[in-house]
Amino acid sequence: MSLSLNKPLIIGILLATLLVLTRGHHFADLHHLPGASWAVFFLAGVYIKSRWGLTAFFSITFLLDFSAYWSGAYASCFTPAYAMLLPAYASLWMAGRWYAKQHNLSFTSLLLLASAVLVGTFACELFSSGGYYLFSGKFDPSLSEFASRVVQYYPSYLGSTALYVTLAALIHGLITALQRHNAVVIKT
Repeated sequence: MSLSLNKPLIIGILLATLLVLTRGHHFADLHHLPGASWAVFFLAGVYIKSRWGLTAFFSITFLLDFSAYWSGAYASCFTPAYAMLLPAYASLWMAGRWYAKQHNLSFTSLLLLASAVLVGTFACELFSSGGYYLFSGKFDPSLSEFASRVVQYYPSYLGSTALYVTLAALIHGLITALQRHNAVVIKT
């Protein structure tokens, strides 16, 4: 996927806005929308090549979480396990980068997109939930209990991530179709 210099910036601003609006427990929380954090990191990997994009989105997430922690709304957020969000979100970003390199306008590309979302969100779940389960000090870890928690929580994270990625894919497809249509109209 090739984008002109200004498009990654515009996409980055849109993704940052989505992150701010849907990240729970802070001033802009929209209670009726599912969290978009995981999808934002995946989509940032798809559309923003620079690793600085990953750093910027992690910084925004940290600031939102810290502000929620400071206000007392999200007190359990900051434990030693919080550091596991780095590899968790990086796994989504890398899955997005991998997909961006495979992308083409074909049905196969949709299968690759679905695969990248599945693998990226599963890796993110293992790092984020596994990290919290092992390093927060709030659990007496066992593999069977952790597996039951993955089964309990992963489907909702996958669902919200898939929702936002599907919306982004539809918007991307619509823009691509409009650009192709305009190119045909201009040539004739």
